[in-house]
Amino acid sequence: MQDDTIKLDQFLKFQGVVQTGGQAKLLIQSGEVRVNGTIETRRGRKLLKGDRVTTLGETIQV
Repeated sequence: MQDDTIKLDQFLKFQGVVQTGGQAKLLIQSGEVRVNGTIETRRGRKLLKGDRVTTLGETIQV
């Protein structure tokens, strides 16, 4: 069975917001990323379809 989730750090890389996992980690840990309006500091946060990720003035829907 396939899991319909993606980890936050992988999503940021996939969307081209960051180039590397290390950049994603720093961005997330610095409190610069919000998921559905709430600051998220866990890189492994699983995102579901419909979640909204906001960072660097940009909002991307999963």
